[in-house]
Order: sequence, then structure tokens, then C-alpha cells
Amino acid sequence: MKIVFMSDIHGVPSTLKAALSAADTLGYDRLVLLGDLLYHGPRNGVPNFYDPEDVAKTLNGLKEKIVAVRGNCDAEVDQFMFEFPMMGDYAVLDAGTETFFLTHGHLWNENRLPPLGMCTVLAHGHTHVPELKRLACGLTIFNPGSVSLPKGGSERSFGYFDGERLSHIRF
Repeated sequence: MKIVFMSDIHGVPSTLKAALSAADTLGYDRLVLLGDLLYHGPRNGVPNFYDPEDVAKTLNGLKEKIVAVRGNCDAEVDQFMFEFPMMGDYAVLDAGTETFFLTHGHLWNENRLPPLGMCTVLAHGHTHVPELKRLACGLTIFNPGSVSLPKGGSERSFGYFDGERLSHIRF
């Protein structure tokens, strides 16, 4: 199974569409959205080209491929914009060689591990900084970075699982 991971879109359709275009060249079976889809939050300035309606329309066109979780900037009213569920605090996705615990990162992260069970990868966004590391316990921590508002000197990015390996794709 090939999976694209996107996080922290924050209502910017131009960067979402650029990321999706890059993802299309790779091919994917699932599109995992790790939260903060529409609203930019009070700590971020209003992003250029902010248009949450366009983001919702674009993502609704891919609803059959999407697995989504809620971010700290996502509100219950946002669910009315989407034709797929996106209000769960976490989801689990079995991809054969890996089992992903999907969350935004504000509730569960490397410093506050969730009840993982048999999950091998904790995938989260929230920090807007790409990360890929393996902990001593064998758990992999994966953050795809931000599609729209990268931080910490990082570039816009998303994550990709090709069925065997996780990587970051800059666009």
C-alpha cells in the first residue's frame, strides 16, 4: 500500500494542490490527513491565498482515498465542510509491513505516547517540521511537515510511504 501523509494545510488551496500534484506523480492508495485542514489558528497570521472552501472542495474530490484525524485548529463546524470523517483524535491504518497510529500531535507525540498496541509508526503533524526517527523501543516517529506553513527553517513537504520505506517529499 502506498500512502501520502499531509498535515497542517491551514486552508491554503494553492499549496495543497501543488502537494497533490507532486503526490500524483508518485502514485498512492491512501491520503492520510493529520489535521489542521481549514483554519490557520490564532498563533499564525492569515496565510496568503486563504480559501477554506476551495480546500474542502479539493479534498472532497478525493474522499474515497482519505483517512483523516482532527488537529488542534479543527472545529466541529469544519466537519460540515467535508464528505469524509475528520474529527477523530486518532486512527489506525494497517499497511502490511507497518501499522500506523495517526494523530495530529497535540494530544499524543513522542513525549506523550498513546496506547499503541501493535502499531509500529506514530505519524503526526502539529509542529510543522518534518521528522523521521526510530526510538530505542523500536517505534518510528514520523512527521510529514506542513503543506502550507513550514516552520523551523523547513520547506513545504508531505510524507510518503512506498510500501516499504517512509520519506519526506519537498515541493
